[in-house]
Amino acid sequence: MGLSTATPELLPEIETLRRLTKSIAMLDAILCPEWQYRYYSYNSQWGPGEAMASMRNGCGDDWFLLFDKHGAALKGFAHECPLAGDDSLPDRIQQTVPAVFGSFLRESAFSMDRASFCIWRRSGDAVWSVVSPADGGVAPEEDGSCELLALFDGRPQTYQAWAEDYYEREVSLPAVQEIYEHQVLSDRLVAALNPNLALSEVAEDVEEIGYLRT
Repeated sequence: MGLSTATPELLPEIETLRRLTKSIAMLDAILCPEWQYRYYSYNSQWGPGEAMASMRNGCGDDWFLLFDKHGAALKGFAHECPLAGDDSLPDRIQQTVPAVFGSFLRESAFSMDRASFCIWRRSGDAVWSVVSPADGGVAPEEDGSCELLALFDGRPQTYQAWAEDYYEREVSLPAVQEIYEHQVLSDRLVAALNPNLALSEVAEDVEEIGYLRT
């Protein structure tokens, strides 16, 4: 069974996920210099003590993930899945997610009024918690989480396969592996992923993502 809201015990720990989402955002920044066309992004300075990772596919699907001192919380929206039409789910998110995640719950940029799934994990928790829909059932085929959280498996091969399909070109698996390992960027590594891009051209992205910071 793949990663989804039905298998919260398989989702990575908070710091593992933080590191992974930085890697994915760095890869997208190199493969797609035009920010507006990227799928994945990461802002290590979203707010005081906060970092934000996100995914937008340009077709109406997205997720927003906030990291802070309390832990992490993620809201996803898969617009074609059945739960996207559940108008009660946004209210259930507000009622269910612990109040310590108030910054996440009140963030207008996260489009909290539209959701098909939501998960959170406090720093001391052993596993992620899931906001259940009104009927109490958690079905990844109904909330879109299986597709939108696929890259959270942490496998470079998963990102490579996705990127080759989306960007319609070959993507170096060894280079993806190096980014997943947070190796220092070099002209060689950047060129292995995008021969039309110079290392200097991703300097601002490296800083925003906090790629080399823990």
